[in-house]
Amino acid sequence: MRPIAERVRLGISAINWVNEDMHELGDHYTFEDLMRDFTSLGFEGTEMCRKFPQSAAGVRDALAAHGLKLGSWWRGVRFADPAFREEELAEYRRHAEFLKEAGASHIVTCEVWGAPHADPAFEARVILSDEQWRNLAEGLNAAGAIASELGMKLVYHYHAGTVVEGPREIERLMAATDPSLVHLLLDTGHAVYGGGDPAVYAEQYKDRIAYVHLKDVRPDVLEQARRENWDFLTRVRKGVFTVPGDGCVDFAAVLGRLDANGYEGWMILEAEQDPAIADPVDYAARGKAHVQALLQQGGVKS
Repeated sequence: MRPIAERVRLGISAINWVNEDMHELGDHYTFEDLMRDFTSLGFEGTEMCRKFPQSAAGVRDALAAHGLKLGSWWRGVRFADPAFREEELAEYRRHAEFLKEAGASHIVTCEVWGAPHADPAFEARVILSDEQWRNLAEGLNAAGAIASELGMKLVYHYHAGTVVEGPREIERLMAATDPSLVHLLLDTGHAVYGGGDPAVYAEQYKDRIAYVHLKDVRPDVLEQARRENWDFLTRVRKGVFTVPGDGCVDFAAVLGRLDANGYEGWMILEAEQDPAIADPVDYAARGKAHVQALLQQGGVKS
């Protein structure tokens, strides 16, 4: 088996510069600014951003002009409520076709029904009923079939403040969905946020993981956020997330497990910070250096 440093492609998320939920954070950055920074930092790819060209061919060609590829593009879905299924699957197909034409092979997918930061109709995070779990699983399997038909993979992104956040919810989702159609996105930061251990996830779901997001967590901010019951967007503003090596995540353990289990593919660095407080280029460079050092050592088993 080739060394893990040769099996993975390091990408950078534009969310470190331009926030997709809070447009006032980093809105001054242009596409040209992002391309300058991504290429100077030596990353191989990125994920879709509102500052990019908005046609599939346009984003593919614009990124290629800078030696970059598109890893994926987030798709929030509402499958827990069956009233939305037909509409959501039609939109999912359009989204998948866009990504395929743009040169991506993975579709980052997250259930956002019942998530207050995604839908103001909800005041608190919804805990799904058994029926809603069945609806969600059926919808994801159907979306995964669309992805498979196009030669792509649906990668499910468990996420803070959504119906699939913590260890038990992730386990239930994986048990309820078809392994050939619904894969897992390992997000180190959201794992810790949800009360889990990303190194444990890397082993537990080794046969399902097809995409990785690397970000760290500041434990003091997370503790205060839980104590004071901050909402998700407030936590982001106050710096709950940071780049690898700047928080409490044991990346040696995570990368060691991924290495041992033969992971290959995208690893996307994220931070999701306020760029006015945490300079994106500086933080991205530090995060990349931390990850690359561990990759060169084979992940470092621990």
